[in-house]
Amino acid sequence: MTDKKTLSKSRFSQFAEGYVTSTTHSQGSDLEKLVEIANPQSDWLILDIATGGGHTARTFAPHVRHVIASDISTDMLAAAQANIEKLGITNIEFKEADSENLPFEDNTFDLVTCRIAPHHFPNIQAFINEAARVLKPGGTFLVQDQLVPDEDTDARTIDAFETLRDPSHNRNYNLGEWQAKFEAAGLNVDHVESTAKRKSFYDWCQTQDCSDEVVAELETMLNEASEGVAAWFEPRDLGQPEATFQHRYIIIAGKKP
Repeated sequence: MTDKKTLSKSRFSQFAEGYVTSTTHSQGSDLEKLVEIANPQSDWLILDIATGGGHTARTFAPHVRHVIASDISTDMLAAAQANIEKLGITNIEFKEADSENLPFEDNTFDLVTCRIAPHHFPNIQAFINEAARVLKPGGTFLVQDQLVPDEDTDARTIDAFETLRDPSHNRNYNLGEWQAKFEAAGLNVDHVESTAKRKSFYDWCQTQDCSDEVVAELETMLNEASEGVAAWFEPRDLGQPEATFQHRYIIIAGKKP
């Protein structure tokens, strides 16, 4: 059985261009919200983990000295780099890196970011530990990722839904789990909030090139969802071209003592 890390690398290489242009990843007030929370300074060195289409790196670049955009997929990095170079941004460096085994020295970065990616990582605590390791004392680790409710049955149903659409999905975590994992890495959590983003259901399916059969199964899961899952996703107009649902996200920041 292919492990999640290899599967992520393969699938994000296959769909790299789609993630560069994805509305969910490339746009949204959440990007500016991350900048507001981090309050970046002009002399900072930033690491963006699992940069995907490079959207977080691109957003922070005008505010800091230098950004390293890292990803496990070299094809994803190439697509992000090509897009960013077209924009004339010159202070972003692209580097292949495994989020759970970062090739950087201790106490290197003023800020480490990771947006809408940790749900793919097999060992979330190793990822958070590594981010904390490469941060300078006083530095900030800032994450945005999918959030699930506290009720475990609903949370695991949401994971099954996400995995059906993208088999490289590993696991989502609730707010309390995220806080506990930050604290276990020695980080002092100083900001937590949740947000929601409504998405086109069929565009979301298309980003991973879902077959008609998979799309139909995803629709069935939404139509037959428990009260908790239905309230979480709030699907609308299923079966119609304008069908939408929402993802909920956590934004969490912690400082290294």
